[in-house]
Amino acid sequence: GCELTANTKSYTFQVDEEDDSDHILALSVVCLTDGAKDECNVVEVVGRNHENQEIAVPVANLKLSCQPLLSLDNFKLQPPVTFRLAAGSGPVHLAGWHRIVHREDASFEEDEKLSEEEEEEVELAPIMPAKK
Repeated sequence: GCELTANTKSYTFQVDEEDDSDHILALSVVCLTDGAKDECNVVEVVGRNHENQEIAVPVANLKLSCQPLLSLDNFKLQPPVTFRLAAGSGPVHLAGWHRIVHREDASFEEDEKLSEEEEEEVELAPIMPAKK
């Protein structure tokens, strides 16, 4: 997790570029914490699109009196990603998880695939009409 405040408006989550693993960052909860004022606090996620251009997307608009917490149901992101407090003074706490998926050996993946002959042998049960 991290905390965004008037003094610390952004936090960047990065991984080692030379790492041969896939990284998934999931954002679970964004919430106001002790000391927050009753003002709009807008949290943005800043990343890169398919053309490698920076793009910022607001993911939360929190206000102490009406919505102090937002569950993002493990909103998955691809690192590197920056969380930025675009409006308000916080403090806003962000919580989530980071999963590292080690890439499998290519020969192992090939063993797991069915050959064309094996795929043809697989029979599917016929689809029956629903009973009324």
